[in-house]
Amino acid sequence: MAINQPMLKMNMWFAKNPGKVSGTVGGLIVISWLLSLLHAGMPAEAIMYAGGIVGTVQVALRAWSALKAKTISIELLVTIACLGAMGIGEPDEAAIVTFLFLFGNVLEARTLAKTRSAVKDLTDMAPEQADVVQADGSTVATDIDDIDEGDHVLVRPGGQVPVDGIVTSGTGRTLEAVITGEAKPVTKEAGDKVFAGTMLDSGTLTVETTAAGEDSTFGQIVELVEEAQDAQAPVARFIDKFATYYTPAVLIIAIIVGLVSRDISLAITMLVLGCPGALVIGAPVANVAGIGRAAGTGILFKGGATVASLAAADTLMLDKTGTITTGKMLVHTHKNFAADENAALGMLSAIERGSNHPLANAIVAYATQKGVSEPAAPDMSTIKGLGLASADGKYLVGNDRLLAKYGVTISADVQAAIDDAQNAGDSVVILAIDQQVALVVGVNDVVRPGAAVGLAAMKKNGIKKIVMLTGDNRAAAERIASELPIDEVRAELLPQEKLDIVNAAQKAGSKVAFVGDGINDAPALATADVGIGMGGGTAVALDTADVVLVKADFATLSRAVGLAKGTTRVTTQNIVIAVGTVVLLLLGLLVGIVHMGSGMFVHEASILLVIANALRLLNKK
Repeated sequence: MAINQPMLKMNMWFAKNPGKVSGTVGGLIVISWLLSLLHAGMPAEAIMYAGGIVGTVQVALRAWSALKAKTISIELLVTIACLGAMGIGEPDEAAIVTFLFLFGNVLEARTLAKTRSAVKDLTDMAPEQADVVQADGSTVATDIDDIDEGDHVLVRPGGQVPVDGIVTSGTGRTLEAVITGEAKPVTKEAGDKVFAGTMLDSGTLTVETTAAGEDSTFGQIVELVEEAQDAQAPVARFIDKFATYYTPAVLIIAIIVGLVSRDISLAITMLVLGCPGALVIGAPVANVAGIGRAAGTGILFKGGATVASLAAADTLMLDKTGTITTGKMLVHTHKNFAADENAALGMLSAIERGSNHPLANAIVAYATQKGVSEPAAPDMSTIKGLGLASADGKYLVGNDRLLAKYGVTISADVQAAIDDAQNAGDSVVILAIDQQVALVVGVNDVVRPGAAVGLAAMKKNGIKKIVMLTGDNRAAAERIASELPIDEVRAELLPQEKLDIVNAAQKAGSKVAFVGDGINDAPALATADVGIGMGGGTAVALDTADVVLVKADFATLSRAVGLAKGTTRVTTQNIVIAVGTVVLLLLGLLVGIVHMGSGMFVHEASILLVIANALRLLNKK
């Protein structure tokens, strides 16, 4: 144990100080060259050997670690080459090769750390404490992990919002760039949602907690980006597998070349120049840079495979309500068929209050505005794609197909009211009580700002076909589609029918990207080649979709497509650079114009080139 202790300490020092080792080797090379200029041959050669040995030890330790993990690494090729170079009296080749290799590794590590800055910045901004409001109105500083749902926290001017929650009192403006990418302050008042990690620019807010710590939108974003940057794209996984076989193949070929040519120097040089360094690093660094850049603009890719899938998509399918439209719907018309209109509207509002659907929210807001009183709501069950029904069928809320299912007769007057609302482009909600239609309500929505421009930009960026899939009536869908560059409208669909359309397109050879809110569209989101959630950072969207747009707008959606294609393009460029460099170096070696030192310089330069190419993805332009 005592004998191994110095060796263990040496291993740890070399592992923790690659920069110092690289600098030491470089310094010894310079000293050797200076002594050579003074014609001090023996000391100069000894110092060059020292440089070669120090550098080779560092590389050899890495090679040994890889071998213990049953991996034949690039470091093993360099170690054998450097030992061989010193064995044939070429210490300068060994020293220069190890210096370039180690210096390249140091620059590579620092560059990768820079590309991961998005995650580090997010982690550094994670809230640690919150001022929890007590029953007497005082506040107590509490660790984030100890805050529960329902706790009220006080946020002061200039402070950080510590939790996800709903504003219960106060007004202010928050800076939400860390969550949504939006640089402008957003006004908040009672009833508005706020996100953990955002800053309160002005005002004072009391917030009721809905999620804190790792459960908050901020916490989930950090976790998603960390996982995504570690998840490789298919091309990166292929390259890793390729390198596993390529490295021993180069070793075998070099041995054969050495035996046949009896030129050890040639064989050693082939070992060094055949290292696939740029190939191995090119794809991962592009993947990390692209995902990190996206995270800074409110786009969360769940891994490199997702980036590749979105880049390959040629068909875009979108839900309507809450996706193409704002989801902030308003009651446009309502027709009464009940003896007591206020009682009927109050019952409809009471039933819809238990739903988070945009249509339900619009009806509740309308009834509240009218000042009608609500009775106790009956227990209702969801009938997929149709609406809500009580167990005994007495109360029905939904579309005309729901009424048909329960045998409710639709009179000519009712049908005329339904037709009028649909012809106006409204989504229709019908209330039936005791087998009689009581209310026909028409609810309308507006297209998200920038939707037309964003969809047009995606068509220019490789999306060949855009399809709207919605459960709403055709008239409402057609009205919305007429304002946008949409190629096809499929309306009055059940969730299963949306799924069937996605499957049919995939079987026909299309690569489908589906955009939805992550709740009603979960089956289609999961089945599409890539599912995109425009859920405004909701927990369901974060869980369901492959890509999450924290800021739910079409400019961000278009930017996501552009970043995916850009990341894939840079990855392809890096592969071409890496393979082209190895081919040119080996050809140069065969014709005698490339030697170990110059070849290693070009080899390391190619690694820096693919890293620099990937860093272009971090450019905001």
